[in-house]
Amino acid sequence: MKLMTGFSYCCCALLLWQSSLSQALELSAQALFKNAVYLKIDGRQQMLKVGESTPEGITLIEANPKQAVIEINGKRETLGLSQHISGQYNQVVKKEVAISRNQVNQYITSALIDGSRTLVLVDTGANTVAMSSKHAKSLGINYSKGRPGRVRTASGEASSYLVKLRSVDVGGVRVDSVDAHVIDGNYPDTILLGMTYLEHVSMREQNGVLYLQAKF
Repeated sequence: MKLMTGFSYCCCALLLWQSSLSQALELSAQALFKNAVYLKIDGRQQMLKVGESTPEGITLIEANPKQAVIEINGKRETLGLSQHISGQYNQVVKKEVAISRNQVNQYITSALIDGSRTLVLVDTGANTVAMSSKHAKSLGINYSKGRPGRVRTASGEASSYLVKLRSVDVGGVRVDSVDAHVIDGNYPDTILLGMTYLEHVSMREQNGVLYLQAKF
């Protein structure tokens, strides 16, 4: 497993907190399928599969050729073919976190890993979240129950354990069920926030600031 390339993303994070906007909504089911529905939302058409959500926060719970059950603002509604729903909904504004680059071109910030706060270094060259066994112990992660293996690091090969983190949260941009490698010893110095987290968020870099935003 390759852990890092040398291009890493540091410093304090500025958080843009989640807010909501109340807007009117016109919704109807244009076609119904098993586990899918073709919706018309304020004139815009979208196919939605079970478990998927629209930008307006409409989630499909279940569907069959006769009806679809959707969830809006925590409330469930049943839609028949061409049946309309009209009302108010809260449009969720996605959370975004801004991380400033330090003098050595790194992006380091704090994160909650399984509910415990720690420093992480954003590293797009790492294909996984990676931490030392020292980090894992401080976070209360029982890595010895993980899948054993070997990894190649900048210092050579080392023993590792593949574990499943319950969650990784950077300034409210949270990803659940994240694969991570715990490496025996003190490498890396700072936990690497690799692609098993980053692939689930949107990233953009502007004027020495890295912005992370939830995709959903």
